[in-house]
Order: sequence, then C-alpha cells, then structure tokens
Amino acid sequence: MDATATATPFSTQIRVASHEKHSEVNTSTFMSDLLGRRFGVEAYARYTEQLWFVYRALEEAAPTVEGDPVAGPFIKPELMRTEALERDLTHLRGAGWREGLEPLPATAAYAARITECARTWPGGYVAHHYTRYLGDLSGGQVVRDIAEKTWGFERKGDGVRFYVFEKIANPAAFKRAYRELLDTLPADDLEKQRIIEECNRAFDFNGAVFHELEGEFPLSA
Repeated sequence: MDATATATPFSTQIRVASHEKHSEVNTSTFMSDLLGRRFGVEAYARYTEQLWFVYRALEEAAPTVEGDPVAGPFIKPELMRTEALERDLTHLRGAGWREGLEPLPATAAYAARITECARTWPGGYVAHHYTRYLGDLSGGQVVRDIAEKTWGFERKGDGVRFYVFEKIANPAAFKRAYRELLDTLPADDLEKQRIIEECNRAFDFNGAVFHELEGEFPLSA
C-alpha cells in the first residue's frame, strides 16, 4: 500500500479531496439565495420535497447494506431522516403532500444512483451516506436557524425537523465516531479512491438539483 495515502486518515482524505466540490455546492445560486433570505417559503418547501426523495432512497436501501462489512457499520437509526421530512412536508404542504409529487429529473437521477450503489457497491453507498448525513449534522444547522427566523417555524419544530437529530445528544462526539468508522473502513487504497470519487459525484448530483431549483425560482431583480 502507498505509505503516503495510508499515513493520512481516510476521513481527512475524503474531506480534503471533496472540499472544492463541497464549497461549490454550498455557494450555488439557489443555496445562496435561500440562505440569503431572498426566497419565500415555497422555495424552501420545494427543496424539502427533493430531500425526501433522496433520503427515502438512502434509507430504503439501508436493510440491503446493513450486513455488509463496509457499509453496515454506518447504518444508524438515530440518523434516519425520512420520518422527520414527512412531518415537515405535512406542515408545509398539508396531509395530501404526496399527491402528484414527482422528483425533479436531477433528483430522480441522484436517488437512482444511491439505490444502484446500495445494490452493487457498498463503498459507493458509504460515499453518499457520508456526503448527506455529516453535512446535515454540520451545515444543515445553519439552514434550520435561517428557516426558523425567515419563515417563522417553531424552534426545532414542524417545518425544520429534518435538521433536528433528537436521538443524537452530542453531535460533535457522533461526528468523531463517524470519522473513526471512515478511518477503519475495510478497504484498500484503490477502493478508497473510488469512494472519494463517488463522494465528489454526490456533490455533483446535489449541484444539479440546485441548478434545476434555480430554474424554478430565478432571482428577481
């Protein structure tokens, strides 16, 4: 194995290698406008709908990989977000929110890739798992705070429950433990590089979703 690669913890490798893509997505026009409070609540609701499709794919696939030595250790019930998203969407859209709801093309492609990885490549599933959940535990809290202040949601209540990890008492400790799982991942350097590439691909999928949302909510002069 390459001495340089193995000297650096994998959690550091994946964070550093995906930093540029991560920053690119976080500063997308749609996210910048959302965080800049330039949108009404409709844009936030549309974004939440797309998240539901993504997390449904992640979490419906969990039983497929939970016995796998690579992906299995990452499957933790306290992370699951689908139920919280459904509560948020009921609050945002009403009880019939599922009626006629279809994913954006970019969202559908994103969800399909997650499902494909779960079926054929557990390491790829880990890349998508890492990209979503660790982001939710970190930057997602900024979105929650802004949503509460901008659209009047109850603090950590319906409308922002997706961002509230009630079963994780110490997010910092949880993230440390998650990174330790990455550092002890039973994979060689070539496989780890493939996982890093898939992580960057996950950010590209996110960026594509934001781009399509931008088309629905163009910045008004």
